[in-house]
Amino acid sequence: MNDFLQIKQAIYKFLPLEEIEWEDISGKLVLKKVGKGDFLIRQGQVENFIYFLNQGATRNYFIKDGKDFTVDFHFAGDFVTAYYSLITREPSSIFIELLVDTEVVAIPFKFLNEFYTKYHNGEKIGRLMAEYQYIKRLRKEMDLLSQTAEERYAELMQRNPSLIQNISVKHLSSYLGIHPESLSRIRKLHMRN
Repeated sequence: MNDFLQIKQAIYKFLPLEEIEWEDISGKLVLKKVGKGDFLIRQGQVENFIYFLNQGATRNYFIKDGKDFTVDFHFAGDFVTAYYSLITREPSSIFIELLVDTEVVAIPFKFLNEFYTKYHNGEKIGRLMAEYQYIKRLRKEMDLLSQTAEERYAELMQRNPSLIQNISVKHLSSYLGIHPESLSRIRKLHMRN
C-alpha cells in the first residue's frame, strides 16, 4: 500500500524485514488524518501508539504552574510518541499537538509487543529504535548545554525551514530556552544571512 511506503522505508533504515514480517506489521498499521490543533495524546492519558508522520508536524510540550514548555518538534519522516508513557503504561506527562494538518501512520502498542515476541527482527528493530531515541535525546541535552540559542535555531531551520517560520515565537522560544524577544532578534539575524 502506497500510504505505508514512507514508514516501510523508515523501518528498513533500521533493519530490512522479511516479506512475511512486513506483511504482518503492515496489516496492523492504521492511517489517520489529523487536523491542526488536534492532539495525538494529552497529558494524563496513557500512550497506546507509536506514530509515524507521513506529512505534517507536531509539538511535544508539558504544562507546569500554568506555563507550557516545548520539549520537541517532529516533522514528516519522524516517529513520535509519548515514549515514557508507552513503555511504563503510566499517564503521559506531555501533550503531542498537531501544528498543521497531518497524516500519521499509527502502530498499536499491543501489536508492537506481539511483533517483538513473534519475530527476532521485530525485537531487534524495537531495540534499535530505543537506542536511536536515546541517542537523539542525549544529543539534544548536549546541544542545550553546549550550543548557543542561535546555533540551535539554525539546526532546527535545517530540519524544516518552511514550518519553523510558521511556528509561534512563544513555542519556539520555549523550545530553545530563551525569551521571545531574543528569538525575534535571532530570526532577524538569520534572515540577513
